[in-house]
Amino acid sequence: MNDKTTHFGFKDVPWEEKQKKVAGVFHSVAQKYDVMNDLMSLGIHRLWKRFTIERSGVRSGDRVLDLAGGTGDLTAKFSRMVGPTGQVILSDINDSMLMVGRERLVDMGIAGNVEYVQANAECLPFPDNYFNAMTIAFGLRNVTDKDKALRSMYRVLKPGSPLLVLEFSKPVLKLLNPIYDTYSFKILPFIGKIVADDAESYQYLAESIRMHPDQEALKGMMEGAGFERCEYFNLTGGIVALHRGYKL
Repeated sequence: MNDKTTHFGFKDVPWEEKQKKVAGVFHSVAQKYDVMNDLMSLGIHRLWKRFTIERSGVRSGDRVLDLAGGTGDLTAKFSRMVGPTGQVILSDINDSMLMVGRERLVDMGIAGNVEYVQANAECLPFPDNYFNAMTIAFGLRNVTDKDKALRSMYRVLKPGSPLLVLEFSKPVLKLLNPIYDTYSFKILPFIGKIVADDAESYQYLAESIRMHPDQEALKGMMEGAGFERCEYFNLTGGIVALHRGYKL
């Protein structure tokens, strides 16, 4: 019998149940995900993602994995960057999110060089040394076994290629903490209730951010998975951080 537990927000749950609970959250929010992203971040998430793309080093002809790619913001940009000779795979564990992402990208006229794969980050269904670059934006904190996922990401990257992890992190300015807490635990669930009719899912999202490893801890986890030249960039006072490491 497996008595191992992990966190789902601030709650302890059996290890094997977290994936199902996270899936329920994203099935619930998928249709309103883009609207809520803009409202929650006041549109700043677009700047965070642009910063990530600019530091990816992706070039024409590359093969890129947009892991936990959701509604495809990064995939859309990478599709243009890699061109007709390249390939972008939009991958998400949640079929509702993947469906919304596919519909959105098709509506944008993006089709020829993008594929869609439902996959678990802990056991990626791709060959070794396959991708020239990989991103995971606002998805790692929802993974049950982050160390296993990072090792899986390392395996499928080509030598010399980067992993970029864009994720909520720990504010580095103490002045931000009380404001951020009020926003996260009072305003965010209220917006979720009004816009998506789902306060509970957005309460989980706020809690999951607090349970995610801080900047230095995540850097250490990436190094432990084999990544080298690991570094991070604090964005918006550390509310979000971009971590980058290379498989060398």
